[in-house]
Amino acid sequence: MTTVNQNQEAPALEEKKSGNNLFPIFIKLHQINTLVVGGGNVGLEKLEAILRNSPEAKVTLVAGFIREEIKELATLHPQVILVERNFEWNDLEKRNLVILATDQAELHAKIKAKTEELGILTNVADTPPLCDFYLGSVVQKGDLKIAISTNGKSPTLAKRIRAYLEESLPDDIQEVLDNLQAFRNQLKGDFQEKIKQLNALTKGFKPNP
Repeated sequence: MTTVNQNQEAPALEEKKSGNNLFPIFIKLHQINTLVVGGGNVGLEKLEAILRNSPEAKVTLVAGFIREEIKELATLHPQVILVERNFEWNDLEKRNLVILATDQAELHAKIKAKTEELGILTNVADTPPLCDFYLGSVVQKGDLKIAISTNGKSPTLAKRIRAYLEESLPDDIQEVLDNLQAFRNQLKGDFQEKIKQLNALTKGFKPNP
């Protein structure tokens, strides 16, 4: 029988755990139900980020106090529901995504424990260890959208990279995308052949210097 030396296995396991294991996805927030808990500065920041990227996102925001800027933003998005009272456990019913944005760390921990039990993906503002996902810094030009993450270590650097990409990408990128879609729709052959032709077509593409 072969004996496994646990001491030898530990470094490999530790190395695996310390890597960047984030899986990037783009979520159709207009098709699911999102809850934001918190109506102050952080709540405003999170709601703005959601609606900037998904203007038709179905969001309910719950807080004992809601800033006027949030109320003004909600008037521009009729599907956004504001509930001006303290969080209650039944607020979690039928939620697919939860974002916690108060200044109450203890409340965040209690809610996160419950959402984990219910299988609801949760983001906890300024508390990476409790997050199931992060809100990345986003570059958007037409249909092109690039999300940037530093694995929760430096949102400031992510914003710097976003600014660089926004300046580097050409303003006519939407025209490029539309032309590529039209070309792709006309392609013949199997999947591998289509990829080969698209790669050849886009080989010379470069962002602005």
